[in-house]
Amino acid sequence: MAVNQSHADVVVVGGGIAGACAAISAAEAGAEVVLLERSGSTGGTSALAAGHFYLGGGTPVQVATGFEDTVEAMFDYLMAVTPEPDATKIRAYCTDSVAHFHWLEAHGVEFERTFYPGKAVVQPGTEGLMWTGDEKVWPYRDQAKPAPRGHKIAALAEQGGSQVMRVMAAALERAGVRVRCEGKVTDLLTDEAGAVVGVRCRDESIVRANAVVLATGGYVMNPEMLETYTPVLAANAVPLGTPTDDGSGILLGQSVGGALAHMDGAFLTASFYPPADLLKGIVVNAEGVRFVAEDSYHGRMAAAVMGESRAYLIVDAATMAWPELPMIKFIDGWETIAEMEAALGIPDGELAATLRDYNAAAARGEDPVLHKHPDWLAPLDTGPWAAFHLTPPEATYVGFTLGGLRTTVDGQVCRADGSVIDGLYAAGACASTIVQDGSGYSSGTCLGESSYFGRRAGAHAAGGSA
Repeated sequence: MAVNQSHADVVVVGGGIAGACAAISAAEAGAEVVLLERSGSTGGTSALAAGHFYLGGGTPVQVATGFEDTVEAMFDYLMAVTPEPDATKIRAYCTDSVAHFHWLEAHGVEFERTFYPGKAVVQPGTEGLMWTGDEKVWPYRDQAKPAPRGHKIAALAEQGGSQVMRVMAAALERAGVRVRCEGKVTDLLTDEAGAVVGVRCRDESIVRANAVVLATGGYVMNPEMLETYTPVLAANAVPLGTPTDDGSGILLGQSVGGALAHMDGAFLTASFYPPADLLKGIVVNAEGVRFVAEDSYHGRMAAAVMGESRAYLIVDAATMAWPELPMIKFIDGWETIAEMEAALGIPDGELAATLRDYNAAAARGEDPVLHKHPDWLAPLDTGPWAAFHLTPPEATYVGFTLGGLRTTVDGQVCRADGSVIDGLYAAGACASTIVQDGSGYSSGTCLGESSYFGRRAGAHAAGGSA
């Protein structure tokens, strides 16, 4: 039987935000582009996101809502929160952030010129800007001038990701990209020199190309890969993704010599806010000792909790509230601290000492131990007291993977020795770009870096520039 063969200048594998932006960018550079999506429609896990893009440096939304931000402040912050920062990628992302904002809007992504001032996981309405990271958390607020950078598409609450991907589907059509669904790629084709020259699909059809961009998502739905690289996710979190987040793109890249980077990176969360008043409580471990500033972004909080055997959120009568997201477990309330210590198995007097010292400092508007922002400092001295369990499985965590193929700033996949594999690119959750772990994550980083580096990969694959 004859094999069905076709040709394109650029083949993009995956139809989430990274793949869509790569395909559009390649088409805008003059390339003939085929996008292969293994499921029945484009969108991918990007459609499950809330719709945040982490952007800054003085975007129109920041300017309109009265926030000053600079490329240098954004760069300094991302460098500070990243364990092993790639300065070249971070510099490019920050320098081009405003231009990328305009590119997104030009393709139909709408951002309101409004600001949501509350502390929440996502804006409840259509507000265009919110604090979504640790910019105001110590020590980062001293290392870089804080500014809110969580830009959310004008869609209600958690509906932003699906709206973004509807917009991208229309943009793909306008750009003339040939989209083929139910097109699972099983192999990369290479020439004698090792350059990637096309793909083979599950139906045995072949698409030959000058370049291939992998944008297939992460590996949170692959139990074997989770056990190997991110056992903390395997043991403690409900996977957040779609069935196609099975690491297929990472494995394809490896099959032709692609190296991996930061594969132990994982994002987890079981946020206990909103309501924001719960941030005035304290988080303690099994010894009754605080170990993370309570105003930290929920991903950073989760990363810290994973390093403890047990963790509790302690509140008093004045700060007690029920979390709007039912992910942490209410344990009980007690009339005295001694009763609470006994019930939680905390050594006698240890939680009492922690609360005594915390309350005395909070009354002065200080937190010399963990430097929680003064906005969230209040003595917890009004009984009765209560506790919530933050430890999995009592608390329900969700998570996804952050590591992937090693790439250059333009998305070229690298070998272990740093050389690039000609004709092969990767972007989005199957590539390692900026974010490396949960403690340095900010909401909007995934859609932000995936869309931006997807653009760069598509343009470079087509022989142009983003």
